[in-house]
Amino acid sequence: MKKLWMLIGAVLLLGVTGCNTMAGLGKDTQAAGSALENAAKK
Repeated sequence: MKKLWMLIGAVLLLGVTGCNTMAGLGKDTQAAGSALENAAKK
């Protein structure tokens, strides 16, 4: 039973980490797009 809870905890941890990583990637991509758009306007 203890192994099951450890497995569940590991899966949840990886899920949260993955979501944060994708959110960060999205923000970086958005910032790069904004910089490119601003450069094109000049």
